[in-house]
Amino acid sequence: MDYETFRHFADSWGLLYLVILFVGIVAFTFRPGGSKAARNAAHIPFERGENDE
Repeated sequence: MDYETFRHFADSWGLLYLVILFVGIVAFTFRPGGSKAARNAAHIPFERGENDE
């Protein structure tokens, strides 16, 4: 694979891959029921563990 072929591949399919990845992340973040999971994950650092005093 030479430079021009790789660049053409990255310009076309790489962009498509990144757009699909972005849309997937946004859809996963704003899915129904996602706010409860995000809220629970946000409160993890404030929970007391069994090793805390």
